[in-house]
Amino acid sequence: MTITTEGLGKRFNREWIFRNLDTTFIPGAIYAVTGPNGSGKSTLLQVLWGQMPPSKGVVTYARGGTALSGEDVYRHVAVATPYMDLIEEFTLEEQLRFHFSLKKARYGLSPADMLERMYLADARHKVIGNFSSGMRQRVKLALAFYTQADLVFLDEPGTNLDDRAFTWYLDGLRQLLTTGCTVWVASNEPAEYPAEAHKVDIMRYK
Repeated sequence: MTITTEGLGKRFNREWIFRNLDTTFIPGAIYAVTGPNGSGKSTLLQVLWGQMPPSKGVVTYARGGTALSGEDVYRHVAVATPYMDLIEEFTLEEQLRFHFSLKKARYGLSPADMLERMYLADARHKVIGNFSSGMRQRVKLALAFYTQADLVFLDEPGTNLDDRAFTWYLDGLRQLLTTGCTVWVASNEPAEYPAEAHKVDIMRYK
């Protein structure tokens, strides 16, 4: 899927978070959205995936040469962010089964396969409300990795991950990049995205 922005901008009250963003995000590429904490990286991602309307300019979407309306884009999006909520009352297995009853799984994985890949098979019956912050982040990333989606947005993906989990994240990201989907990583930590990522420095659009 291709995303094109023309004169794109977002402001809150009188403060511009970003503006005059003119670019085309091409299928199969990875983009690193960089900038200091609080600079607007998360806001840009939310505008791109259609959760938040722009204050100025337009975002257009096309899949296989066919234009898509903003209302249809959510079907093709997977997201992992620190502020995304999981269902606290569900066990891990229930969370996976619920999510993938609504979304198609990537790689043909079953929930049991996912649990093994996440190294969380022993926690399948544990209530998510009792998970550590690192376990929650791994679940969020797994939902994004394993959802069949053309557009994958990862906001501060290394948050709360220990060394083993961070290695798991990088392995999952490398595999994701072989699928032809477009990936965005919003981060000010170069270790969270590959060196070949196209950089979008949000400070250039202030």
